[in-house]
Amino acid sequence: MPADAQPTPPAGPPPIYRLKADFFRLLGHPARVRILELLRDGERNVGELQAALGLDSSGTSQHLTAMRRQGLLASRRAGTNVFYRVTDPRLFDLLEIAKQILTAQLEQTRELLGDLAGADAPAAPRRTGRR
Repeated sequence: MPADAQPTPPAGPPPIYRLKADFFRLLGHPARVRILELLRDGERNVGELQAALGLDSSGTSQHLTAMRRQGLLASRRAGTNVFYRVTDPRLFDLLEIAKQILTAQLEQTRELLGDLAGADAPAAPRRTGRR
């Protein structure tokens, strides 16, 4: 093999770390996280999701399609409406764990800022007892 040649990756399914990265990349858009939050209480139609997201129909449709293709959402048609629901309720557990991690990080930052503010505060004037 020449020195500049790259090894050919083995054929077969992608490694699990690549699948996980793709999964988290899909969740890496605020609108998609918001869609999951909106679906926590059950299915919603596209119009309801669009209104809650503040997106046009094209943007909403793109996010829903990407999530459906990945298997995170399922859809059903009722007349002219299309309703979406989460396929695996463990997604809500994942969102809750993410919230707990972020909350802990923010609390640590708040404590650090409090420590810094206390260290930078001017010393209180001493009272001598005289008036």
